[in-house]
Amino acid sequence: MTTLSRHDQGMQTRRAVLGDAHVDRAEAAKTAFDEPFQALITEAAWGHVWSRPQITRRERSMITLALLAALGQWDEVAMHVRATRNTGATPDDLREAMMHVAIYAGVPAANHANKIIKDTLAQMEAADAQ
Repeated sequence: MTTLSRHDQGMQTRRAVLGDAHVDRAEAAKTAFDEPFQALITEAAWGHVWSRPQITRRERSMITLALLAALGQWDEVAMHVRATRNTGATPDDLREAMMHVAIYAGVPAANHANKIIKDTLAQMEAADAQ
């Protein structure tokens, strides 16, 4: 068995978490300007951190969403809520993560993240119903 490069491992994990459609859109939109950035996140975030076996993807989803909410990264919150379909994090998990955000990062951050989470989950449910 061959060892995957950090980039190849990252791309596998990125696709498993975010889905092929999301990654294909990001790859198609990539330009010479942002190619180094895309390589960085694929290798570092997805190939190194998200690919580590010490905790589950479900746990990583919860941690990631809590951090994104605490930092006010709202677009990324929605993207990672959609990724929970692939990571196994449940709406109950997300609610608990936002409870931590409220206490450790502030109620306004958790409040806004909860709005985004609810809206995104509703959009996902509506898409499933079609």
